[in-house]
Amino acid sequence: MNPTTIANNPALVVGAIFLGFILLELACGCFRQAKGQWRDVAIEVIGSSLLLGLTFPLVFFLCDALLEHWAPQARGALSGVPWLAGFGLLLLGDDLTQYWWHRLSHRVPWLYALHRAHHSAPYMSIRIVYRNNSFYYLLMPGIWLSAVLVYLGLAEVYYVYLIIKMTVIFGAHSSLPWDDRLYRIRALRPLMWLLERTISTPATHSAHHGQNAADGVTHYKGNFGNLLFFWDVLFGTAKITRRRPQAFGVENLRPVSWQHELFWPLVRRRQPAKVVAPGALGDGGGQ
Repeated sequence: MNPTTIANNPALVVGAIFLGFILLELACGCFRQAKGQWRDVAIEVIGSSLLLGLTFPLVFFLCDALLEHWAPQARGALSGVPWLAGFGLLLLGDDLTQYWWHRLSHRVPWLYALHRAHHSAPYMSIRIVYRNNSFYYLLMPGIWLSAVLVYLGLAEVYYVYLIIKMTVIFGAHSSLPWDDRLYRIRALRPLMWLLERTISTPATHSAHHGQNAADGVTHYKGNFGNLLFFWDVLFGTAKITRRRPQAFGVENLRPVSWQHELFWPLVRRRQPAKVVAPGALGDGGGQ
């Protein structure tokens, strides 16, 4: 299978790396989470399956078909650009736009309603990487722009870019804190200082998923970066503590059904009311 075929089916690449991290967590005994419920399993299995099996292939198919109809002469127009330039275009078109999409999702109520499932999990794990509403990725600009850049001739670059990005993102969400041991090695301190300001790590990204804002680590209004944490450094939303929160989730989030989290606004179903603290978050507000 050539790079063009793979790039036009990114789910193949993403799925393979995803499976690798699942097997790693299983081998380490940390894939099954003690705090998880069957609703969490449903959200994670259905959400991940929809992205990899439907959304990703659909977006790339539609972009290819529409551009072939409207701009056939543009196919491969960027195939001659230097490799690093193509990689830079993907960083801007995919990763930078995803940073802003993620940041807006924590500011705009209806976008947060599409993203809240990602934060309602009471744990960090490879399981939650694609734990989002079914419309969250369909509307994400970066996926569409990536498909456009592949059409324009960056298929081979995208193949490498996708492997790097998914490895970093999966590693940042994983329950295995790979950065923790590296921080303890004195000789690596300069490298880790640079690394944690460049890419997302378990420490910086777990802070974004922390439950308690007063714990000194949690930073759910920042640390939005996916591949590059540098965007947070650049735009002033970074917090680096080299520690992980003691609890994950969202404080005082009004409970809703797993169908609501996956398919809002088509499904609107709250769970039985629970006693929450004053000022509890509504369906679309919050972290």
